[in-house]
Amino acid sequence: MAITEYFVRYLQRRDQLSLSDLERLRAIKTTHAAFKPGEIIVPKGVSPRQSCMMLRGMSARQHMLNDRPTERAITALHVPGDFVDLHSFVLECLDHEVVSMGASEVEFIDHDELQEITVNFPHLTRLLWMSTVIDAAVHRQWLVAAASLRSSAHLAHLLCEIYTRLASVGAAQNHVFTLPLLQKELADILGYTPIHINRAVRDLRDARLIRWTGQQVEILNWSRLAHMARFKPDYLQLDRARR
Repeated sequence: MAITEYFVRYLQRRDQLSLSDLERLRAIKTTHAAFKPGEIIVPKGVSPRQSCMMLRGMSARQHMLNDRPTERAITALHVPGDFVDLHSFVLECLDHEVVSMGASEVEFIDHDELQEITVNFPHLTRLLWMSTVIDAAVHRQWLVAAASLRSSAHLAHLLCEIYTRLASVGAAQNHVFTLPLLQKELADILGYTPIHINRAVRDLRDARLIRWTGQQVEILNWSRLAHMARFKPDYLQLDRARR
């Protein structure tokens, strides 16, 4: 199977790809896999020989707390086009696991392919490095949001970010997107109780900022929601530049 076009769009949004870049990307061989909600995509503590890219749905990095299956922290969300564990290419093993949030589909890429790219395609190598740097920037922004925003604004920030990331690769439009997360999972992401998350969702609904039905979220007033969340997408590096 060929590499997902979502990742090509992810890169093209941020830099211009040459014909040789595009040919090499589209020549990458991948292995497709589908996962059910809660299934482990990449286990903790292994020495992976492949890296994983999101094709459909969402996944998360999760850290189990005190070895209790009901206690965890989620430190990243991954959407279509994300190279979920590219960092595993240069690490001996992972200190976390990647879990499917809802039903998801992924593509696995052998590290041998990545090795060849880093040897022969310096521009693509820089772009792969860029994707890990952006991943780290998102994590830092999550820490800033957690430290500076109250629950409703914190949730608003997450919604703004997810929509922006999805829209940037063509996986969402018109301020409508799919969010396959339960309130318990949102609580694990934002660090609140499910009760607090329920109140935060209600606050955003009552303020007519969002419409949330099942897994579909519609942002009714982007400017007000972004203002409430103090959301500025600079950290996502969405401007095209030579890298």
